Amino acid sequence: MVDKETREKIIALVHEEVVPAIGCTEPMCVALCTAKATEKLGRLPEHITALLSANILKNAMGVGIPGTGMTGLPIAIALGALIGKSEYQLEVLKDLTPEALEKGRQYLSENRIDIQLKQHITEKLYVEIIVEAEGKSETAIIAGNHTHFQTHPQSLPIGRGGITPRSDNQGVQAHSTPPCREGLGVGLSLRLVYDFATTAPLDEIRFIEETREYNMNAAREALKGNYGHNLGKTIDRPLSKGIFGNSIFCHIIARTASACDARMGGAMIPVMSNSGSGNQGICATNPVCVYAKENENTEEELIRALMLSHLTAIYIKQSLGTLSALCGCVVASIGSSVGITYLMGGDYDRICASVKNMVANLTGMICDGAKPSCSLKITSGVSTAVLSALLSMEGKCVSSQEGIVDDSVDKSIRNLTAIGANGMGPTDEMVLRIMTTKGERSKE
Repeated sequence: MVDKETREKIIALVHEEVVPAIGCTEPMCVALCTAKATEKLGRLPEHITALLSANILKNAMGVGIPGTGMTGLPIAIALGALIGKSEYQLEVLKDLTPEALEKGRQYLSENRIDIQLKQHITEKLYVEIIVEAEGKSETAIIAGNHTHFQTHPQSLPIGRGGITPRSDNQGVQAHSTPPCREGLGVGLSLRLVYDFATTAPLDEIRFIEETREYNMNAAREALKGNYGHNLGKTIDRPLSKGIFGNSIFCHIIARTASACDARMGGAMIPVMSNSGSGNQGICATNPVCVYAKENENTEEELIRALMLSHLTAIYIKQSLGTLSALCGCVVASIGSSVGITYLMGGDYDRICASVKNMVANLTGMICDGAKPSCSLKITSGVSTAVLSALLSMEGKCVSSQEGIVDDSVDKSIRNLTAIGANGMGPTDEMVLRIMTTKGERSKE
């Protein structure tokens, strides 16, 4: 059993990284920063400048903003100034009303908001909001994680303008080493994750069941509307059942995709996020919950499997960083594969095999921003999670003679995160250039 002091640190870490959020965490982070700057100013800004890292821009450009029927950063910023409350953290816009939305639309029509790429910074998660009114200005900055305010900008602000894609030698530079997110002094390993989740007193970790309440509810609520690409609904329909069957596998991907459809489509539905991402929270939760229900696992087994899943994702994120070129579903799907393997009766060796099988398959999936089609990537990740768990239970594991997999499971994870944090840096830059110049190319 893990000693009490270490358990307390891990529990505090999970509480820090697994939190409720309404909508995509990147635009909500920008809205939160806007709310804080507006509170400091003490009145509605006449003008707002948003200086953002490339990864924030990428993840916020095409996603629905809850309750608005609109996409992207401008409406999130406007509402952050109009109704946002920083005390709500990533639920900053939960007081949205139709009247507030109309005021937000009016604010946008007055061209009061400038959104730009922040130049010459190293932090991939960086939001700097400058608000101005009656000759006064205030600044708020979030960096490192989605709710962490800091006091000083990393460099001087650039001039006003539109969203400007970076050139090859400008803007956000890739970390030479992965950003460490060991918060609260907890250096995890997969063995420690497993020992903690499987031996900690149940009452100490029962709180993780909240993720089921939030994220499975999001899947149910999604069925009441038509969100995103309706992937979850499509998988549930008769034609799909004729292809996939009415199976546990079908139910797993449908419930996971539905929650993502709703979240990316702008539904006013809170989800429990993991490491700053609601989609990661969904992906680490719903597959485990659906499998546990249909496999008739006990409540204790479900709680321990959920903790395994979420803590595995947190562990991988410690060396990958909050935002990266690697799709977050890769990380969260590894977590869900670990949780499902445990529910299948797998021991530590089987869980290690599941992780290695996942690393051998999904490494390299790009993140091209938060958007409705994220549900497609999540479905790919969850499908692989189930397959990897099944292979591990059959005693099958990708060997160290194959690809980037190492004999050590922790080294295999580091290989994955090194590729995502460092090796895919140029890919991330190209993805942003493509995303920010699509309209320009279509005019040629």
